[in-house]
Amino acid sequence: MKIKSAEFIVSALDPESFPKTTFPEFAFIGRSNVGKSSLINLLTDRSGLAKVSTTPGKTVLINFFKINGSWFLVDLPGYGYAKVGRTDREEFNESVNAYIETRENLACLFVLIDSRLPPQRFDLQFIDQLASVSVNFALVFTKTDKQSPTRTRESIAAFTALLKKRREELPRIFTSSIKTNEGRSEIQAAIESMCSGKRAKPSLRAAAAEDAP
Repeated sequence: MKIKSAEFIVSALDPESFPKTTFPEFAFIGRSNVGKSSLINLLTDRSGLAKVSTTPGKTVLINFFKINGSWFLVDLPGYGYAKVGRTDREEFNESVNAYIETRENLACLFVLIDSRLPPQRFDLQFIDQLASVSVNFALVFTKTDKQSPTRTRESIAAFTALLKKRREELPRIFTSSIKTNEGRSEIQAAIESMCSGKRAKPSLRAAAAEDAP
């Protein structure tokens, strides 16, 4: 997939502010500081499309971007931490839940996981919550360049072992590195396939970690 255009459309806090569109949407979410903004910039080939910050909880609104005039990329606030007041945090958490639970044109939710860490409670709890929602989702293990391929494989294996105890079917799995561009073409290809109505059945792709640098 070649990204020819990437246009910011709107930042929203409630469903009433979401853009009225039937284009397929691909949303990205994860714990704060997991590398979400950097991955979005990598996927769109735009270095400044999503704001990258060393301050956790930077994204507090749902940001919509129209890509190639044919699909939307949606940047969701991170879970687990937000540098805002309790009331504001509750508001945008409710907004994220409303988006995931009611957005009919959400084609896939990409849940980002830091590949360097052991399975985190916040990540597992969030995935557990998805069990009650009919939404297609995939996992993206980020920052693989910061450790060996063996450590990445071990991390994915540990995480998926816990998922197998919670779910009958495992989601599709990708690995990514901003430094080496790992995962960009694979995620782009998956999005392109889903845009064409050829949504792949979720499957375990831990073997993809074997290609990590």
